[in-house]
Amino acid sequence: MSQKPLFHFEISERKVLLRIFDIISVLLTLSLVGIIFEFDYFRIDTSNWIWTIVFIIYLNLFANIFELYDLQKADRFDSVLKNVLLTTSLTVLFYMLTPVFTPSLPENRLQILFFFLSVAGALLVWRSLYISLISSPRFYKRVLVVGDSFDIKLIAESLQKTDPNYVIVGYINTDQKFKTEFEREDLLRFEVEDLQDAIKRNHISEVVVASAYQKGLMLSLYNQLNELLKRGFPIRDYTQVYEEITRRIPVQHVDKDFYKYFPFSRSNQNKFYLFVLRFFDIIVSIIGMLLGLLFLPLVIVGNLIANKGPLFYFQERVGKNGKIFNIVKLRTMTRDAEASGPQYAQKDDYRVTKFGRFLRRARIDEIPQFYNVLKGEMSLIGPRPERPVFVKDLSRLIPFYDTRHIIKPGLTGWAQVMANYGDCYDDSLEKLQYDLYYIKHRGIFLDLSILLKTLSTVIFFRGQ
Repeated sequence: MSQKPLFHFEISERKVLLRIFDIISVLLTLSLVGIIFEFDYFRIDTSNWIWTIVFIIYLNLFANIFELYDLQKADRFDSVLKNVLLTTSLTVLFYMLTPVFTPSLPENRLQILFFFLSVAGALLVWRSLYISLISSPRFYKRVLVVGDSFDIKLIAESLQKTDPNYVIVGYINTDQKFKTEFEREDLLRFEVEDLQDAIKRNHISEVVVASAYQKGLMLSLYNQLNELLKRGFPIRDYTQVYEEITRRIPVQHVDKDFYKYFPFSRSNQNKFYLFVLRFFDIIVSIIGMLLGLLFLPLVIVGNLIANKGPLFYFQERVGKNGKIFNIVKLRTMTRDAEASGPQYAQKDDYRVTKFGRFLRRARIDEIPQFYNVLKGEMSLIGPRPERPVFVKDLSRLIPFYDTRHIIKPGLTGWAQVMANYGDCYDDSLEKLQYDLYYIKHRGIFLDLSILLKTLSTVIFFRGQ
């Protein structure tokens, strides 16, 4: 019998916990170092409170950029070590470079080393405690799924992949026509009459219902779930859990009434939000085009030597409300890349030149699209625009694919920073799920999160 979990930290709670204790551990360590070693470069007192505020802002900013709050990476010490060192380095560097809001550089330069070691050491000690304690099995949420057996394995894998602390213990099959057992030995099958005992015996802390009543949720099981609800036991709908944990919409499980109840974000019609977003698009696109001029000599020389063809290429894409526009990109493929007709770009695509691969990984090839943003055909953030021929095929294969066209396409987006590189049906479905999540939850905070994750993508050279 497995050990009974003490309690479970939800995703949002773990992220808040990490942020709070990052700050507490660092400030406490700096205070102790200041007292023990007479370290006075960074002091926490009422006369210099602005120093502490600026430091906390820098720490949170770079911790976000370098993925210290990515829970999948927060569980692995190798990732934590790398990200803590990067976060600390940039935090200390920017703190030193803004002496108007931070203390002047000390005469004894050794204090800067003390500062760096104190911040990095505090973060590493606290994160080690987090990995060994909070991320241990005693804090896992143990879940029983009630649903169609065809989906159980997919449900378990998708939820546990996103949140390793969310463990699917077993399931109750509501599809009586499907009797096949799964190969996974760790996924237990329970019968309806065993529900109460299974919850006690396996220390289940939540039941997730992934089957509608008319699809096989038997009356006896329904009555048992109703009794559990009366006792305050948490029973949740699968689509709600899936969306909350994976931060995407399970469109493949949504029926034909999707448009009637899908709660689109109010920001889609909020004139102030749209005005601010458009203003931001214009400012950033102008800055982006000016920065692009700095790379232009390098790109021209590289293109002449490695690509040997036109510098820019124009391609039709589908925009807001299905309107076609021509996207502008730096050419990264050979001139005869589509001699046999349109095809998806793939990971490690043989048609991409060596210089083109560099442009893609550094996201330099996307810079000309700031022109599309300035024209209003695109926005800085939104679903990536797709080619008409692919939109036609995907709209026929994937339910509600056209829904992604109710807002402007973006230079970056939720799907781009969260999903794998898309070159097949499954990848397109996954990206659509993220796009619909953005359309549903669109707002300033999600936009800022996407921008920070985009910076991480560029810094870690993850472009494709």
